[in-house]
Amino acid sequence: MEHAPTWLTYGFLYLGAAVLAVPIAQALGLGTIIGYLAAGIAIGPWGLALVSNVQDILHFAEFGVVLMLFLVGLELQPSRLWALRRPIFGTGSAQVLGCTALLFALGALAGLPWRVSLVGALGLALSSTAIALQSLAERNLLRTAGGQAGFSILLFQDVAAIPILALLPLLGAAGAADATHPPGDLALEALKIVGVIGAIILGGRLLLRPVLRWIAKSKTPEIFTAAALLLVVGMAYLMVLVGLSMALGAFLAGVLLADSEYRRELEADIKPFKGLLLGLFFIAVGMGIDFGVILRSPGLMAAILAGFLAAKAVAIYTLAKLVHIPYQERPVFTLLLAQGGEFAFVVFQAAAGAKIFAAETASLLIGAVALSMLISPLLLVLLDRALLRRHAHVKAPAAEEISEPQEAPIIIAGFGRYGQIVSRVLLAQGIPTTVLDHSVEMLEVARTFGYRVFYGDATRLDLLRIAGAEHARILVVAVDDPEQSLKIAKLARGHFPHLQIVARARDITHWNNLRDAGVTLVQRELFESSLQSAHTVLELMGLPPSEATAITQRFRTHNIALVDRMYPHHKDRTKYIAVAREGRSQLADQMAKERQERHTPDATPAEGPAPEGLPRNSSQDGL
Repeated sequence: MEHAPTWLTYGFLYLGAAVLAVPIAQALGLGTIIGYLAAGIAIGPWGLALVSNVQDILHFAEFGVVLMLFLVGLELQPSRLWALRRPIFGTGSAQVLGCTALLFALGALAGLPWRVSLVGALGLALSSTAIALQSLAERNLLRTAGGQAGFSILLFQDVAAIPILALLPLLGAAGAADATHPPGDLALEALKIVGVIGAIILGGRLLLRPVLRWIAKSKTPEIFTAAALLLVVGMAYLMVLVGLSMALGAFLAGVLLADSEYRRELEADIKPFKGLLLGLFFIAVGMGIDFGVILRSPGLMAAILAGFLAAKAVAIYTLAKLVHIPYQERPVFTLLLAQGGEFAFVVFQAAAGAKIFAAETASLLIGAVALSMLISPLLLVLLDRALLRRHAHVKAPAAEEISEPQEAPIIIAGFGRYGQIVSRVLLAQGIPTTVLDHSVEMLEVARTFGYRVFYGDATRLDLLRIAGAEHARILVVAVDDPEQSLKIAKLARGHFPHLQIVARARDITHWNNLRDAGVTLVQRELFESSLQSAHTVLELMGLPPSEATAITQRFRTHNIALVDRMYPHHKDRTKYIAVAREGRSQLADQMAKERQERHTPDATPAEGPAPEGLPRNSSQDGL
């Protein structure tokens, strides 16, 4: 009987373990990350021992790390980082530096060498991006002050991974006491690192877009995806040749691709695999946990785990107070950032490879980080059931939570910048409304200005019933979050079919999803204001107000019709893009013809000179 290839056997084991463990973890409320870690532990050397070759585990883990960091880098557009530069580099740097300083001090007090204390502090100061963002999204906290601060800190940690990983070879060289590493070698090592990274960034920015453009002309999607993967592997290979981390090369490759015009296409191709790739990484981490080290030193492991969690919690809670995060959000904010993170595995493995500390020390630190990621979901459950419920109970009276059925003909879900305008117009006309919002801060602002807003989450069926959905005529879905908006719309369509739903859409994708949910009265939130701005610009360019109005109205009519034409094809990307391009071309031709009719030579004397910067005839058409 023939034996199956090793890659096939391992692939079957990894996928089978994930399919079994993740749904169980989800059913227990522990999240997918814990399920993947448990799957790795189960099939690893300290579980069922279905996979026992340590070298295979390490190679697989490295491949997962490389792919994970590429995907993280792909999401970090430089423009996005620049827009959030103050909270990222302010709050983010304060968290990393504060936690690192406190942990370094603890290591020094324990008598550890300064290099071991520094690398251990840098690795433990990082948090789990995957677990934190998932937990914030599940609790609808991403839009809160704590959620935004946490997101900024996590982004800074992702960026900080570059200098941390680049620092490890220097520390490894500095730790060598023999004559083969004189001080001059340290300077050469530093110059080599800076030179390679600089060459990658400069060469990538100059060469990447032309190469991707040339490959895209082949109109072969799989070749385009292969080119992206070639870039990742090439970057990783180059880093290995110069003695740096493969993960650092993959991260840089992702950042370079994030700044290209092909980023969206790459994300669309890779996104279906993102969760699985991260899952495979965590499976490898679970397999790589050396429980032998933990069992030999359980007291030391407990001390490391409790010590770094407590130290980080103190630093992060203090930071939360300094940046004025509401006290109700501080427990979750502190816990999510106090746990260890994925990058710590990369840092400690690279540190062991650079001979900064022994492999057993790396195993201890990796085990402590993994255990912190295992227990954090349990602590979150306790917070949800105890502290957060107590805070909500204390705040509820001030928020005027709905307790009696309402009878207003209109329900408005969401009292943000969009819902406020709608409710003020209706209020001015004397039309009664029932306004719902689940943000305590927003309710306090509304009360300050004399508006009556009820506290509550409109995604709850019982709350919609109390708000009077069975008798109301109209439901205005004005919440900011697209997923929550869709959930409200589907809930209302399913249980209150008589309700006319008027909804806002953040973008065309959200608009299409609302239409799929059966909502026909959908307004794109920036469409009308953008047209007003275009009208103003046309006037500033010298067009008469009547002509500017005619142009913007023509564009408005055409765009609304085009979006309706595109909607039936929004799940067929090729057809969808083709209809969009055809509509844009038709509009350009139509407007060019109208400009030519307006600016014929016979009409020139009567019209006077053309507006400055605008073409006189269609042959100079630049509009």
